[in-house]
Amino acid sequence: MDLGLTDRVYVLTGASRGLGYATAECLVADGARVVLSARDADAVEAASRRLGGPGHAVGVAADLADPDTPERLVAAALDTYGRIDGALASVGGPPLGSAASVSDEQWRRSFETVFLGTVRTVRTVAGALTGGGAIGLVLSTSARSPLSGLGISNGLRPGLAGVAKDVADEYGPRGVRVVALLPGRIMTDRNVQLFAATGDPERARAEAEADIPLRRLGDPAEFGRVAAFVLSPAASYLTGITLPVDGGALRGL
Repeated sequence: MDLGLTDRVYVLTGASRGLGYATAECLVADGARVVLSARDADAVEAASRRLGGPGHAVGVAADLADPDTPERLVAAALDTYGRIDGALASVGGPPLGSAASVSDEQWRRSFETVFLGTVRTVRTVAGALTGGGAIGLVLSTSARSPLSGLGISNGLRPGLAGVAKDVADEYGPRGVRVVALLPGRIMTDRNVQLFAATGDPERARAEAEADIPLRRLGDPAEFGRVAAFVLSPAASYLTGITLPVDGGALRGL
């Protein structure tokens, strides 16, 4: 299938590694060009080089907690490639701990980055998509079913799923699509951290795999392919949904 990605341009946050980078790889492989952002300047520069350098990817060191970040990323896309066709808003996982045990400061910092940073990115990119386009929000299966020990994620991700639905309604008449993606147990650094936090990572992984109908963890590329399709013109009638990429782990219909 031709996804129609050739020469299209996408901004991806949190994309020096993990699910954001996996999506960037898939987009570039199908002919798109990308602007990557992450807080670590060296890491995001190295990621852009791995994707082929300025002809295919550029990196911008930025923090989503900074209100100026979305405008900087849109400007980088327009200045470098002359257009923007969409974005993937991905943010690193918030601190571990139950909702009652994490501190006020951890809640505030996570809200500024995970929640408000994502909302700012969506509305800024949407404002630049004068010819239509697509925006994906990387959330978590915690948007539908709380996960033990991830109280902040359990609190913020469902709210962002609601935001995605709200803005999909608002931007739809302009041809701008918005989809929330719900990754499950995919073998990223975040899941390595979660398994390690149990004290017995091998047992934790085995238990996680036993709860997944496919009986294995996902590979980041498996998420990246889904996200690239969602952002592409091939998914032109897909908007306002929450799409699990979890090997069947969520049990709701």
